[in-house]
Amino acid sequence: MSSFVVALDVGGTSMKGGLVSDTGVVLLTERRPTPRENGPEAVVEAIRTFVGDLAASGDGSPAGVGIAVPGLVDPGMALYSANIGWRDVPASAFCALDIPVVLGHDVQTGGLAESVIGAGRGVDDFLFLPIGTGIAGAMILRGAPYGGASGWGGEIGHIPVFPDGEQCACGQFGCLETYASAASVGRRYSLRSGQEGIRAEQVVASDDPLAIEVWDEAVEALSLALATYTLLLDPSVIVLGGGLAEAGPALFDPVRTRLVKRLAFRDAPPLVPAALGVDAGMLGAALLGWRAAGRGAIGGTWRLDVRSGPLVS
Repeated sequence: MSSFVVALDVGGTSMKGGLVSDTGVVLLTERRPTPRENGPEAVVEAIRTFVGDLAASGDGSPAGVGIAVPGLVDPGMALYSANIGWRDVPASAFCALDIPVVLGHDVQTGGLAESVIGAGRGVDDFLFLPIGTGIAGAMILRGAPYGGASGWGGEIGHIPVFPDGEQCACGQFGCLETYASAASVGRRYSLRSGQEGIRAEQVVASDDPLAIEVWDEAVEALSLALATYTLLLDPSVIVLGGGLAEAGPALFDPVRTRLVKRLAFRDAPPLVPAALGVDAGMLGAALLGWRAAGRGAIGGTWRLDVRSGPLVS
């Protein structure tokens, strides 16, 4: 019986892959660019090659393959991704080997990992909200990611928090993502200050009144969206991750204060930082790989500090 799976987390700019054992040990990781500028076919081929190279690096044949991809997805097909441009790509197209392959939505797969081995371990109902270039959530309900009737569940980044506000890239107005994503925080400050190339972490650390104003609007947008989510689904905890969560107390403290204020007749759920960081997607893909291999119970005993192999750059 094989003792490892191939796990791959596909992002818009880069892909992180690895081999993960049945005890949760990360045997090897490697990162490669996502060649989306060359079209969706090139991305599919790059994934296929990456999976094959990772599999060849292991001791024997992998038990399965788990791949986290952006966009609309079901376990057997990548249905659509505006970010990459593909439509209806079967899971088998991503792997040349005769082994089971399962696909997962990138954020939901990260949420799965946080649920099984991360900050949501032992919690049946929580929201995993990574805040990076964009914002999307993984709704963990009764211990499993919930994608809704057609897979679009969790698009909390497009809740209209300010209905008469700025237009979002999606076409709507006043979306959470337009105000509170890391990319938007930097962009909105740059527009107001006339300074180009400002990053979110610079805005958070600045005492410039314009920066304070932009950050305050981001915090307000987040508190409104999280209050809405809390009143609808009553999560036990809200797990914040992604690059913007690295702001620490500068993010958690004001969002927590405003969330408590907005939930006048009930307690606010705790806000906690994600435990797995940038590894969440790959570790979630590993769990999918073991499920593809018919060993879905794996993961419950995995530890957070599971790396044994080197990062291959």
